[in-house]
Amino acid sequence: QVQLVESGGGLVQAGGSLGLSCAASGRTFSNYALAWFRQAPGREREFVASINWSGDNTAYADSVKGRFTISRDNAKNTVVLHMNSLKPEDTATYYCAAAGGSGYYTKAYFYDYWGQGTQVTVSS
Repeated sequence: QVQLVESGGGLVQAGGSLGLSCAASGRTFSNYALAWFRQAPGREREFVASINWSGDNTAYADSVKGRFTISRDNAKNTVVLHMNSLKPEDTATYYCAAAGGSGYYTKAYFYDYWGQGTQVTVSS
């Protein structure tokens, strides 16, 4: 089992920045691909960013490419999502997820473990 706890959400004005952190405990953190997904009210959960076990490979949704950066620190068992130039449409609950394997998956069904989520609200 892997337990994931997100933090860092909050309220920010459009154009601002915010950093989300996800702390993991349980099995060997470095064995897992990690990702951030988000879900806005009335919408399906969508992929935001992912990173492979070593941090060498990342993937981003087109909607956040160039504005968001995912990174991980295997020594500290954390994954971070830096969000810049935030837009009102980035408002959502953001979830951290972990998947066994060597990839950096963009589909939710690859991920076995999920955090409880942290709310990000971007005001216009």
